[in-house]
Amino acid sequence: MSDQPPQHDPHEAGPYDALLLLSFGGPEGPDDVVPFLENVTRGRGIPRERLKEVGQHYFLFGGVSPINAQNRELLHAIRKDFAEHGLDLPVYWGNRNWAPYLTDTLREISDAGHRRVLVLATSAYASYSGCRQYRENLAASLAALAEEGRPVPRVDKLRHYFNHPGFVEPMVDATLAALAALPEDVRAGARLAFTTHSIPTAAADTSGPVPGHGEGGAYVAQHLDTARVIADAVRAATGAGLPWELVYQSRSGAPHIPWLEPDICDHLADAHAQGAPAVVMVPIGFVSDHMEVKYDLDTEAVAKAAELGLPVSRAATVGSDPRFAAAVRDLVLERAATERGRTPERCALGALGPSHDICPAGCCPARTPLPAAAGTD
Repeated sequence: MSDQPPQHDPHEAGPYDALLLLSFGGPEGPDDVVPFLENVTRGRGIPRERLKEVGQHYFLFGGVSPINAQNRELLHAIRKDFAEHGLDLPVYWGNRNWAPYLTDTLREISDAGHRRVLVLATSAYASYSGCRQYRENLAASLAALAEEGRPVPRVDKLRHYFNHPGFVEPMVDATLAALAALPEDVRAGARLAFTTHSIPTAAADTSGPVPGHGEGGAYVAQHLDTARVIADAVRAATGAGLPWELVYQSRSGAPHIPWLEPDICDHLADAHAQGAPAVVMVPIGFVSDHMEVKYDLDTEAVAKAAELGLPVSRAATVGSDPRFAAAVRDLVLERAATERGRTPERCALGALGPSHDICPAGCCPARTPLPAAAGTD
């Protein structure tokens, strides 16, 4: 394991002939909100009136989720990085729940003659919703192409990149900037709250595997490892070992089902009760500042902190940082070299090492098994 970017042939992406940026998608206007939520919740039988209630936080932002604009920025950054480094690999973009839809993009990829496609999902960690569900969506879209009589490309998914320096180092800098944004008299005692999306504890227990941790638990273990690396880097930069904790946000679903805790708002209340002078929220679980960051942290959590009289700041996500775009290039070249039978050096920080290339059978299972692409099952 190394924390330095490995050396690959900067021009060689073969056998791959395209990269697909695969994301969640989001509404881009008020009329899109309910249809978008219908896509997200399809099969759950949620009434349209309830979806209108759920969508209120989108309407606070004009019915527009930031995620599509942020994906366009990331797409531009990746293409720019590839061009500057002589990597001739076309980059496409498709979403699970809104235009440009995944099936439409794969149709475009197939019609352009591409047959080996790498997939970059905008989720850095192992879990059902962050990995396998994307693979299920890929399988369904590829099946649709087959039904249409189109050539079906082979797709492979890039490994989890939660501990790649190109993901972690921008988060370190963002955390230091957020710390500096606090009033000077509270910085030294500030706490770091590393935030990510809460998921059911059953899903967390079956996410995995993690080397040395068994067949499950990867979701929490990976976040803890990333948080520890960032906290250590902040200590090295400031000379202060700030207390930190992994906390959760954006819980949904039935209240009787256990989900990962503590919630960020509960954590802020506890930190205030314990005398913490300030909190820096660090959204390590998210690639961009999309709605669950803008609303759940910048709106709800900030309002809770104001109610408590607790100074808070929020670190930016990696977004389209050039270092993240460079990390994508590194991951592409690493996987391509592996497919050509080489053994490239794999770049990773922390204790867990680089993740697997191919998800093993039974990894991050769904309650209802569905076909999944880019894995062993």
